[in-house]
Amino acid sequence: MKRVQSGHDAGASNEGQKSMNPAQKALWFIESHLADELTLDEIAGVAGISRFHMVRAFAAATGFSVMRYVRARRLSEAARALAGGAPDILSLALAADYGSHEAFTRAFRDRFGVTPEAVRAATRLDNLQLQEPIMTDSTALDHLKAPRFQTGKPLLVAGLGERYTCESGAAIPGQWQRFHQSVQNIPGRVGRVAYGVCCNSDDAGNFDYIAGVEVTDFSDLPREFARVRIPGQKYAVFAHGDHISTIRRTVGTIWNHWLPASGLKAADAPNFERYDQNFDPLTGNGGLEIWVPVEG
Repeated sequence: MKRVQSGHDAGASNEGQKSMNPAQKALWFIESHLADELTLDEIAGVAGISRFHMVRAFAAATGFSVMRYVRARRLSEAARALAGGAPDILSLALAADYGSHEAFTRAFRDRFGVTPEAVRAATRLDNLQLQEPIMTDSTALDHLKAPRFQTGKPLLVAGLGERYTCESGAAIPGQWQRFHQSVQNIPGRVGRVAYGVCCNSDDAGNFDYIAGVEVTDFSDLPREFARVRIPGQKYAVFAHGDHISTIRRTVGTIWNHWLPASGLKAADAPNFERYDQNFDPLTGNGGLEIWVPVEG
């Protein structure tokens, strides 16, 4: 059933969250309206940002896509109810926004490896990996340097590409290792700068990541290499001087703190990391830049 927001509810939403970042706002709204109909548009609207920004900000803060987290939380609460002896599985299915007993059972088995009936019969949860509510660290980096603004030239980037979910991004360092073993086979390379390009994202939080280099054209590029055209675009460019392993916190600070406070709107375009000759891929030291496309 669609939620009808009362005046008190709206006041709590507006007054209690003024200091929250978008991911915090989304988590608050999801947890306080988990039994209601939820859409990405509505969650982004509560946070006051676009769908594109919401997907990026939530993933940066939690490692989940928005709606995947919603589904995981609903299935976990359904599992609690089943272990407590809930008699009507169809009612639980409908409450979790599944249109049928069958659809709910498939999703439940995919999530937990057992059927709803098995959990109800066992009356226990200790063998299930439940998704508990996420408590994000709302502390932004206190040393994030103000970005410079730059209009980037159009780029042709070629390299190794992989498709990731929010949860599988931890495999990106391994992709870079494979890239460094094959970069010499990329024809038409321009300069010595490497790029980590995030592109072709969807509302589910899936995205393509290309570890690559600039090339003159794609005409002689072997088929095993991915390619992406980056248009000329205005960017906010951030310096990340710490070890590469801490990049997620910097990215989270940009999307959840700096961008909402800046008054700028993120452009629906590729964003990328830029690694120049100062970066050492063997140690992860030397720093890099994070280029975030903005409108205007």
